[in-house]
Amino acid sequence: MESIRILPFNMKTKEKLSSFSLTMLVIGLVIGMGIFRTASDTAKAAGTAEVFFVAWILGGIVALCGALTFAEIGSRYPITGGYYKIFSVAFHPSIAYALNLALLVSNAAALSGVALIGSEYLCQVIFQDATNDVVKSMIAMLTIVLFYGINLLGLSISSRALNVLMFIKIGMILLLISCMFLSQPQVQNTALNFSNFLSKDNFLAIGAALMAVSFTYGGYQQTINFGEEIDGDTKVMPRGIVTGMIIIIALYVCVNYAYYSIIGFESLKEARGVASLVIAQVFGPFGQTAFSILLFIAVLAYVNVQLMANPRVMFAMSQEGLLPKKFQYKSKEKNVLVISLTVFATIAIIVLFFANTFEKILGFVMFLDSIGMAMSAMTLFIIKKKFKKTAEEENSIYKMKLFPIPTLIFILCYLYISITVAIRYTNLALIGAGVFVLSLFIYFLIIQSRKK
Repeated sequence: MESIRILPFNMKTKEKLSSFSLTMLVIGLVIGMGIFRTASDTAKAAGTAEVFFVAWILGGIVALCGALTFAEIGSRYPITGGYYKIFSVAFHPSIAYALNLALLVSNAAALSGVALIGSEYLCQVIFQDATNDVVKSMIAMLTIVLFYGINLLGLSISSRALNVLMFIKIGMILLLISCMFLSQPQVQNTALNFSNFLSKDNFLAIGAALMAVSFTYGGYQQTINFGEEIDGDTKVMPRGIVTGMIIIIALYVCVNYAYYSIIGFESLKEARGVASLVIAQVFGPFGQTAFSILLFIAVLAYVNVQLMANPRVMFAMSQEGLLPKKFQYKSKEKNVLVISLTVFATIAIIVLFFANTFEKILGFVMFLDSIGMAMSAMTLFIIKKKFKKTAEEENSIYKMKLFPIPTLIFILCYLYISITVAIRYTNLALIGAGVFVLSLFIYFLIIQSRKK
């Protein structure tokens, strides 16, 4: 997933998230950089415009089911330690360790994928002709190395700057949507026809299209970390999450319809910098250049935040003895997690070396994330059974309506995505499975060394 995993803080506070604050939190967690790139991958996988739009709407509904599921997990079992503690309690510490280590690798791959999105848009500005994947990959590597160096200097981005970035991204999306009303379409699309939609081919195409769609909708799982920070009214949680997800679904469907209506579905399949192509249609070459540079700046900020956040996850795992103590090392002058930062940045660069296209990275990320998301949703069944609540406690926590239907929809959808990835990108799925098995092996090596 493209949004960063946030470590919850173990702290007492009187401040609680209101419905509006939770809505903005959900929007901030979900809207990343994928919407400016994944439309092309979705269109190519979908094959038809009908499947394309159904995938975006269905992906939003599944994301809503997931957000409500993770919200109840966080409410029933408020945790400090994120996914590790949830998996450890529900399954086994070895599963928790292997999944979290695999998800760290997935995070590094997601960082690489977003860096590639930025490099594609930057290449449109620097080079007039289309550049090959190696050049784009090298620019993405240099971006990671640059911000690795900046982070070594102790530079951090304030929350205020990140909020500004979020509003910039939303502004760019609204600008793209407005292009529908400011420009004449380049091509005449055929009318959408859903009369013969139900077929085996469309069913398989939806699974392939959901890979890129789910990547773009990622981030809502962080509601798991805010269960104890929500206003006491049990209506606040669902109201905030549902409102946030409806806004996101509306924005995503509208911006994709803008792509579809302005440049046409067939062009959308082959487009790389699809957002800048739409902007060029309305505002000309200067507008295209300005938009591409602005988007690249947004990517740089995302890369920086990822390089700040994930080493702290490794630091926390090291404190619990799940990674070597060296991962806790901080430079004395800048207070930087040097070892953790170096390892995470190195993984991201290695991913780019072996998978130098966004499609390959997407397949690898979605295989690991799909399994992790499905298993994390399964923990709700175990937690409800393992940690019985009194009648008074049940009244004070958030409980989703229609349980277990939303959770089952979410689990089945992500299992379907993982199977689709395994069929379409068998090599990437095998690598992902290998990362998980290797993580299990490392865990048992650590346990054996402790016994000795």
